[in-house]
Amino acid sequence: MGYLCVRMRLINLNCDSDIGASAWCVGVDGRNLLMDAGTHPKRDGKESMPLLREIRGETIDAIALTHCHHDHVGSLPVAMREHPEAHVLMTELSYFLVERVLHNSVNVMKRQKEELGIAEYPLFTHREVDELAPVFQGFRYNREIEWAAFDRGKGNSPTLEFLDAGHALGSAGIMVRGASESLFYTGDVCFQDQTILRGARFGDVKADVLVMETTRGNRATPADLSRENEIKRLVTAIREIQDGGGSVLIPSFALGRTQEILAVLALAMKKGELPRQPVFIGGLGRVFTEIYDLEAHRANRNHTNLVLNDALPLEVLDPRKAERMKLGKGRLFVMTAGMLSEGTAAHVLAARMLEEEEHGILFVGYADPETPGGRLKASSPGDRFFFSKTFGELRHRCRVEEYDLTAHANREELLDFVGQVDPRAVVLGHGDAEARSWFAGEIGKRHPGVKVFQPEPGETMEL
Repeated sequence: MGYLCVRMRLINLNCDSDIGASAWCVGVDGRNLLMDAGTHPKRDGKESMPLLREIRGETIDAIALTHCHHDHVGSLPVAMREHPEAHVLMTELSYFLVERVLHNSVNVMKRQKEELGIAEYPLFTHREVDELAPVFQGFRYNREIEWAAFDRGKGNSPTLEFLDAGHALGSAGIMVRGASESLFYTGDVCFQDQTILRGARFGDVKADVLVMETTRGNRATPADLSRENEIKRLVTAIREIQDGGGSVLIPSFALGRTQEILAVLALAMKKGELPRQPVFIGGLGRVFTEIYDLEAHRANRNHTNLVLNDALPLEVLDPRKAERMKLGKGRLFVMTAGMLSEGTAAHVLAARMLEEEEHGILFVGYADPETPGGRLKASSPGDRFFFSKTFGELRHRCRVEEYDLTAHANREELLDFVGQVDPRAVVLGHGDAEARSWFAGEIGKRHPGVKVFQPEPGETMEL
């Protein structure tokens, strides 16, 4: 490949031009760093993997993770298998999460192998995760780390530093510094305070190259939008549905979104806005909630004394119980599977609830249009629509609403961040074509001297 002789090169290893298997390889001062190793949520088997073939045969000195969502960490064991020489670096908070995330991935892949006949699953095993775990290293935020200091007599190592990204527990942007070049990778970032986590601490970042997420580039931010009002709408809807005898399902991703919603509910119950009541959650959501509680002293969070497991009577619900449970008692579910994926308790509950007018399904995050959740959101009240392979067509009768409680930066905030970083080049990723196009156009207008790159999958850029 021959890129080690260049001061800085960057390879886009995502297997598609959208939000997918996040992975970037940066070469600086003759060393190579893999930033993230995710899996694509809309692909299966080996097709979900980053394009690791593009760096096959090269020495990867280190792998650094921004956070523990599957689209950023789901292929880590495979990357480590191909590059056993690499140090594996992450924040200390991610260190407490990563093994559980990877073991859950094995469980999901084994189930999909059985249900969907994907012969190559699992891509890695529980035993492999256990054997790789001793290599993981966790670091505090704002500590400069030499990531290639132990090899090959090449002189001083480049460094990296994790900066709090405010997206989920342990999330980070990565500052990479070489002898004369610097690069900052945002990962997934949230600049505004959430209910439980405070916003990103990227205050004094300056870099020659900025690799930036563009998730919400296709979504203008309404002038009157506020997190406080969205929370009020959510709490009001829960109360109205329960007062009418219905139950409420809030589909929510296990890491980050679940804990955010639980914090919202705990504070609402404390204020008397909702009655104190059991909250049913998924098993993985319960595990991550316990870690949020145990590691509260390490995190930059609001409500530092709020212990979710004490503030709420949490009950774990599995798919079998979800099939049998009576729903006419105003129950409250915050269930793992933000897109109502098949094989989950959230999927079963949604199928049971959506044909009954008294119930409510309240979305608090993104749902891909090709998932059961996305198809439900796209349907209109009274419509019959294809929900899933398991349940086929169903009629949309229940209350379905969406609340903007994003853990991603708004596009206007990211555009301002480009001005703060003052880079000579911006590399756009982690967003669809429309989102990236908006950023490219707006950066060109506001910062005409900045080069903007939208690399294709597998493309190498000299920077």
